[in-house]
Amino acid sequence: MGPVVVKLGSSIVADDGGQPRMDVLASVCEEVAALHRAGRDVAIVTSGAIARGTGVMRFTERPRAIDELQAASAVGQGRLYRVYDELLEGRGVASAQVLLTFHDLSGERAHYLNARRTLRKLLEWRVVPVVNENDTTATDEITFGDNDFLAAQVAILIGAELLVLLTSTDGLYTADPRLDPAAEPVAHVDDFAALDAFDIRQTTTTHGSGGMRSKVVAAEMATAAGIPAVVANGRAPGVVAAAVAGEPVGTRFAPQASRHSSFKLWLKYAKPARGAIAVDAGAARALRDGGTSLLPVGVTGVEGDFGAGDAVDVTHDGGPVGKGIASCSAADLRRVMGRKSEAVRELLPHAEEEAIHRDYFVLA
Repeated sequence: MGPVVVKLGSSIVADDGGQPRMDVLASVCEEVAALHRAGRDVAIVTSGAIARGTGVMRFTERPRAIDELQAASAVGQGRLYRVYDELLEGRGVASAQVLLTFHDLSGERAHYLNARRTLRKLLEWRVVPVVNENDTTATDEITFGDNDFLAAQVAILIGAELLVLLTSTDGLYTADPRLDPAAEPVAHVDDFAALDAFDIRQTTTTHGSGGMRSKVVAAEMATAAGIPAVVANGRAPGVVAAAVAGEPVGTRFAPQASRHSSFKLWLKYAKPARGAIAVDAGAARALRDGGTSLLPVGVTGVEGDFGAGDAVDVTHDGGPVGKGIASCSAADLRRVMGRKSEAVRELLPHAEEEAIHRDYFVLA
């Protein structure tokens, strides 16, 4: 039996006032403890640190500025983990707080391997990791979209058997049931392309930043790695046990036959573009058909003020080609665009040869 990853969204962790929903958290921790006693390894991924900090500070709404979000997270993070720790300890289960950033999982290979070793060692010790994003040091926006993407990454990292995404609705609907009374529940998803016919918005709650769209993308990421996922109502009693048992609860996403890089799925759907790079016909064809890197010689225009490491859209004749991670800043790329590699090395001797490396590019 492989590990189970249980993710709790902000809307079920905390109420509109930022206070923890103790009944919900106690119920989920009881189910986690039951799985643990039955010999299953379980990891919890939780949102709610910002919501908890907002409640402690008695703010009337979620902060918007990055420094305010980071400060609210710093206030709420320890208090949130203490709730999990006490609830699990009271049920005979040891826990550990694990704070991760995107770069720990998709940046330097050494960071990824270190995160994986730590999580796997905790599971080997029969400790339940309680994972959250390290919001206080995030330099992008609060990156993981209410931690849905983080949960998918953790599931992939530890080789989970199932990802359970707990939210405030009964699963995926053909439209937002709060806005469309004719919306119908979707019990099973085998083909993600079929979801294009549904109205799946990035509607969020008072404290949440994800919405159903990010949960669908997280499910796509997990299932692309062969891990089934379930989106279900975290306030329903017994929901975790039902999902693990394969019972018809929420929306179940089947593993995909073809495998895709979770990083590229995250890049495509989740990371915002900070600018755009226009390319010529040859470069567009090579990116689409050849799976090559984008070289400066194929660049015809640069929009925005992005830096190295930012996501950028790639276009040709005004149409989308894909999205990638820029290897250099917009200012440097403007200096070398249209130039061959020898000239690039002379102008930017310490820069990468590629404008976007093929490993960090995904087609539109």
